[in-house]
Amino acid sequence: MNPLTLDQQFFTALIDADAAALERILSDDFILIDVNSGSEIAKPDLLAALGLGHVKFDSIQPAGQRVRSYSGTHIITGQTRMTGRLGDTPFAADSRYTHVYVEQHGAWRLVAAQGTPISHPNSPAPTATS
Repeated sequence: MNPLTLDQQFFTALIDADAAALERILSDDFILIDVNSGSEIAKPDLLAALGLGHVKFDSIQPAGQRVRSYSGTHIITGQTRMTGRLGDTPFAADSRYTHVYVEQHGAWRLVAAQGTPISHPNSPAPTATS
């Protein structure tokens, strides 16, 4: 299967909060590094947060994706524009991401995902401290 198709299936499953699709896509030991907090989120915790409505994705728009493939592994890097809600609080995030897919028992599974926020030109620049 085309790696970008795999990635789109993941994004669609997040938007739809489709636990059955995510169960197929994510490896049992899947880890997400959260784009906002940097915390580790395991597969059961992600599925629970989506299922309970603690996290709701309204849209995820990928761009600039690049695929590197190795024997049994696809690494996808790209950018996303995400909108949704954390509880009752709306959020919007622009990020760069890395997804790692591994072939396991004849099926491709997402084993790791990490997002890094993209700063905007109007954001204050970090300052050096002494």
